[in-house]
Amino acid sequence: MTQPSPPETTPRNFLSADEARATILDAVSTIVGWERVAVRSALGRVLALDVIAPCNVPAHDNSAMDGYAVRAIDLAASGDTALTVVGTAYAGRPFSGIVGAGQAIRIMTGAAIPEGADTIVVQEVTRREDNQVFIPAGQRRGQNLRRAGEDLALGSAALSAGRRCGPAELGLIASLGIAEITVCRRLRVAFFSTGDEIASIGRPLAPGEVYDSNRYTLFGALSRLGCDLIDMGVIADNPAALEAAFSEASQAADVIITSGGVSVGEADFIRDMMMRMGEVSFWKLAIKPGRPMAFGRIGNAMLFGLPGNPVAVLVTFYQFVQDALLKLMGVNPLPPAGLFEASCSDTIRKQPGRCEYIRGRLSRANGQISVAQAGAQGSGILRSMSEADCFIVLPEDCAGVQPGDRVLVQPFDGLV
Repeated sequence: MTQPSPPETTPRNFLSADEARATILDAVSTIVGWERVAVRSALGRVLALDVIAPCNVPAHDNSAMDGYAVRAIDLAASGDTALTVVGTAYAGRPFSGIVGAGQAIRIMTGAAIPEGADTIVVQEVTRREDNQVFIPAGQRRGQNLRRAGEDLALGSAALSAGRRCGPAELGLIASLGIAEITVCRRLRVAFFSTGDEIASIGRPLAPGEVYDSNRYTLFGALSRLGCDLIDMGVIADNPAALEAAFSEASQAADVIITSGGVSVGEADFIRDMMMRMGEVSFWKLAIKPGRPMAFGRIGNAMLFGLPGNPVAVLVTFYQFVQDALLKLMGVNPLPPAGLFEASCSDTIRKQPGRCEYIRGRLSRANGQISVAQAGAQGSGILRSMSEADCFIVLPEDCAGVQPGDRVLVQPFDGLV
């Protein structure tokens, strides 16, 4: 007797987390367009071109320590060597003479190496008497020197295209004397919530309504990425209104992100609208929370239809959407997932067949890192997301966790 096919709602008919991530990243490529911006306006922006060093960094041979600039040839192989101190070199105020035989120059960190000197002896090992300094044996020629171009050589690539500029990158660019750089244009993202029950904040709720939190979490996540945002508000569960919103968004934005309306309810129209106006790559994932998530395209805009539950919005955004947006922005390579193992303090029930993202809280005791669940795990309980500092990632084949078991942890630091 032929066995019936498993129902459509079983996780094995859904796309796995890894498959979904690969499908999305294969479908997106860097947007076209760039602009020139001042260095101070480049924080968070993605370099469109390599930053080429117009000079050596450091610009000249200089001292890495406070001490004395000497000639190694003058130093005795054993015992102390007495040298006459004939001047001082400061950072920005170099010694203008030449270091001769039997001479030394008092030198400060960052000061240019005087002509004739080839070694820096740190002041802590020396003994000074009037204008003489005594140098112990055992010094090495060239010690404590920073050579011109040691950090960056003239004409070399200081930073590669695809690098996202953080504070260190801004400082590096400034160290080269560069005032403006070429960056990829900002990614334009249109986003809106759907649902007749969704109410805007600032007014009392009517019976059956809930406040729209999803647009604000998405606003925060997208703002941190430096996107140009088009907030389209709340769109009612009405095919005509949704069609108009999608049409407007697809003409104005590179990416459209919605929340709600991607399940199989009678008022869930997002998937059907995507299929009619564009294309759908997938809309069901073997994950929890966030099983109903649609991905596709309308016109030239990539479309992410996220679930309506607040925690599921954040989980799907950080696990699938954020890297896609970074790739569209031109970031190369994408940041690593940052997973590591920790000992779990709790019992966590789970059935095999789907990947689960548990909100967790890390702690350290006796040099060991452990993790526990952060409050109630319902997909509508946003408070536990706020109290958490990591995801406990339970893969599809996991059949539950007992206290002391090792689990994969994805910290929020660097992710959210």
